[in-house]
Amino acid sequence: MKKIAIVLFDQVEVLDFAGPFEVFSITGKRQVGVPYEVFTVAEHAQISARNKLMIAPTYTFDNCPVADIFLIPGGGGYDADGKPFGSRKEMDNPVMLSWIKKNFDKAELVLSVCTGALILAKAGMLENLEATTHFMAVEALQKMAPTAKVSGEKRWVDNGKIILSAGVSAGIDMSFYVVSKLQGKEVALEAARYMQYDYWK
Repeated sequence: MKKIAIVLFDQVEVLDFAGPFEVFSITGKRQVGVPYEVFTVAEHAQISARNKLMIAPTYTFDNCPVADIFLIPGGGGYDADGKPFGSRKEMDNPVMLSWIKKNFDKAELVLSVCTGALILAKAGMLENLEATTHFMAVEALQKMAPTAKVSGEKRWVDNGKIILSAGVSAGIDMSFYVVSKLQGKEVALEAARYMQYDYWK
């Protein structure tokens, strides 16, 4: 059973992580495909996501088991005073970047949703790769990863080990794609039918 870590941080966009969490959590639970062990991890023991949703992550960076796959969601920007929050803050958080670099070599796949791509870019992982992010962050991502081929048009892009999706709901589509990549399209379709998610056909 593959372990999937969903990384959280303050002001994370809820659907960025909750959509993929749901896809991976329900896969393989009805005798079609193999289930995953899905858990959340964060630097701190409590997280305040967007719109004040309080979350207690399963693990912190200090006690998280090794994951076969980890996902970096997005969400965030700058407040009225120009102070960064969410992914814009985390991309300069040395603890976050250190955890990503430490776990990158151990992981089979590394995923990002929305502006989670900015965090991967700051960790130096997107150079010379194809990338996507939220359409409002394409320019920022291109500046951070100048050798990357950044597109705001694609729902997801697959570089082999690193797979990125566009904004918010695109993370759900990418997650179904990852299920199909690992276990075949029929397993992804069964999970989508259970979720009554009509986009993935």
